[in-house]
Amino acid sequence: MRFKITLFFLAITLLFTACRKEETEFINTPEEETLSANSVLASLMRRTATNDGSQDNIVDRANCLEVAFPYTVLANGQDILVNSEADLALIECVFDASDADDDTLTIQFPLTIVLDDYTTVSIDSVSELNSYINACSGEHEIDDDIECIDFQYPIIASRFNASNELLETITLQNDAQLFDFINQLTANDITTMDFPLEVTLYDATTMSANNFVELESMLTAAIDACDEDDDYDYNDDDCNDCTMADMQAVLVGCTNWTVNRLKRSATDYDNIYDGYYFNFFDDNTLSVFWGSTTVYGTWTASGMGNSLELVINVPALPLCNNNWILQAIKNCDNVTEINLMVGDDDRLQYENTCN
Repeated sequence: MRFKITLFFLAITLLFTACRKEETEFINTPEEETLSANSVLASLMRRTATNDGSQDNIVDRANCLEVAFPYTVLANGQDILVNSEADLALIECVFDASDADDDTLTIQFPLTIVLDDYTTVSIDSVSELNSYINACSGEHEIDDDIECIDFQYPIIASRFNASNELLETITLQNDAQLFDFINQLTANDITTMDFPLEVTLYDATTMSANNFVELESMLTAAIDACDEDDDYDYNDDDCNDCTMADMQAVLVGCTNWTVNRLKRSATDYDNIYDGYYFNFFDDNTLSVFWGSTTVYGTWTASGMGNSLELVINVPALPLCNNNWILQAIKNCDNVTEINLMVGDDDRLQYENTCN
């Protein structure tokens, strides 16, 4: 019996010694390998993990909050159930259906909003919602969140509190959890993270940080690296991720495109090409036929994103010809639309029932 008791206390002693050794090694971690509360890096990480409320500005016109799914809106008289971010495109489709009307949106209450610190608030009226919206920064005004870089998850963090000698390892799965983790850091905490940490830039470039020094440098460089699109123009960001491959796949993949809208020098020519069918080919040629007539031309694409240019040249149809800038490729009610613009005076919209 005495032998068993001796073994028990020996095991406890070894376990305690091992834990104390682990804590000692953790405490002795070099300062550049630890994350301190209220440090520049902690602030940068919090700003990067801040909730970006600009994604649903078509609904709330507020950059520092978002409306939590699901909710219902009345867009130009049409009921739309918004279950996800993808459903915001349905509102845009309704608004874009006509340039001649005034777009109106009514939100049904009650609803819940999510603030930039992930706090949720129940809202019962327009006036209550407006009080939160008015507290946000306006269009293009400087705010705290860093939107040009994103963390990739999971992130493994370890935290030792010197006051209570508690050592814990935490797996962070999203921005909300990282934001909360940074906010809870105290002066008594010694915090490390498992490296490398992966981050993704606004242009989809992926980078790896091997320590906190590298991570701070990456986050600092990303503060003003892109247009954060903190405005209320829902049409200006539709092609953030558009590529020439996207353009070619849509144009060539569908046959018999028609012109739904055409404006040149602020003059509408929407009906001038009724009954004309446009076909684009891989060799950058295109044909247009109507009745018993067929004419030919060329098309080329260059650039990417919101600067993707489509050059159309059909000598027989001069109103179509321009160095068009791609504004959007969208599908509304199973109709694919390609929206092209040059400034405010020229607009061309192709449409097709091909998905």
